[in-house]
Amino acid sequence: MKMRNWLMLLALAALLILGACSKSSGSESDSSGSADFPTMKITFSHNQPLESPEHAGAAKFKEIVEEGSGGKITVDVYPASQLGSLREQVESTQMGEIDITMQPTAVVTPFVDDVKIGDLPYLWPAEADKMYEVLDSEVGDEILTTLDQGGFKGLGFWPGGYKLMTTKNTAIKSPADMKGLTMRVMESPLLIEQYKVWGATAIPVPYAEVYNSLQQGIVDGQENPLQTVFLNNYHEVQKNVIETFHGSMTYLLMANKGWFDGLAPNVQELIQKADEEGKKEARQVLKEKEDDYRQQIIDSGVEYYKLTDDEIAAFHELSEPFWDEIYNTAEQKELLKKVKEKISQVSK
Repeated sequence: MKMRNWLMLLALAALLILGACSKSSGSESDSSGSADFPTMKITFSHNQPLESPEHAGAAKFKEIVEEGSGGKITVDVYPASQLGSLREQVESTQMGEIDITMQPTAVVTPFVDDVKIGDLPYLWPAEADKMYEVLDSEVGDEILTTLDQGGFKGLGFWPGGYKLMTTKNTAIKSPADMKGLTMRVMESPLLIEQYKVWGATAIPVPYAEVYNSLQQGIVDGQENPLQTVFLNNYHEVQKNVIETFHGSMTYLLMANKGWFDGLAPNVQELIQKADEEGKKEARQVLKEKEDDYRQQIIDSGVEYYKLTDDEIAAFHELSEPFWDEIYNTAEQKELLKKVKEKISQVSK
């Protein structure tokens, strides 16, 4: 009888040990949190080609989400405007047909007017690191929060590079050189008014039609970052490329707000982590590639010119009063004040 009781105690001890091991093993496998993630797909759209820094960032975003969720969440990335024009992608995100999209502030402005602060000419530092410091600060978060008005959740600011101008015939060195020119811009009231300030006429042209509009002379020139000019071969149909430093092509990574708010907290946190890693990747790739893009454009035989400090000052003098004219509600003036203070702080 004693032997039987002893054997039963041994069996019970073995079961307890196995149970403890099982719990330990389970907690280790769950340490990544993958067991807590739902099985789901995320649709992520953007406009740039596969070889762009933006797509490199999107690929990193996908990697972080899929690995962090243990493969339970998959991210379907649609580059190169596969899901529609720039405006259509914003509309689809607003309606919930696209979960997450990356779009320039100028394209989002018709939906949320406050984000046009990203396009105010000659406001932002011409050094990328300083601009990122402002965008990644509390005041940058305030700009992202304004996206709530349009039914979006602002996730972060992604890079596109500093905009420059290209023209078919005119070498731009001063605002006087702009008079009479027609310049292609995105569909943004601010950008249209900006060129009026400088004496030119701005014409909105869909992104997919820019090359043909330049080639056919529908417009005299356009504005875009180096990488966009190079990857879309705009320099093939433009004689002059001018680094004007007049603004950045700042992209907003944003989600449908109702969709994002309905996600579990751990999914939201994972998406926000992926945004951080994705934009870092995009910024780094852009930094590594820009000099090569610039050199290849120069080697193509175009007239390449960088505005001097004095020439930039002439454009800046015309542009600064425009900030208050176009960014003019009480809330916008307060936000502009905070942005200027932060720019001054990081520029010391």
